Amino acid sequence: MQTDNPFLDGLAKVFTDAAGAAQSVRAEIDTFVKQRLEKLVADMDFVPREEFEAVKAMAAKARSENEQLEARVAALERRNP
Repeated sequence: MQTDNPFLDGLAKVFTDAAGAAQSVRAEIDTFVKQRLEKLVADMDFVPREEFEAVKAMAAKARSENEQLEARVAALERRNP
């Protein structure tokens, strides 16, 4: 925006430059924070969701088989005291 007042022109340029600089700083901070969080998560050695679900299913199956075996043993014990 051009005006006849050089002071206002200068002031507008300063604000425009400051806004651009602030946007650049914010982008750098966002990038830095994202990198740090990604490193933190990687260092925590989380298990992927698919792996967790697979182990959860295996545990449920083992629990079910265990209950079936307990019932079978109890039935055998009742037959042969």
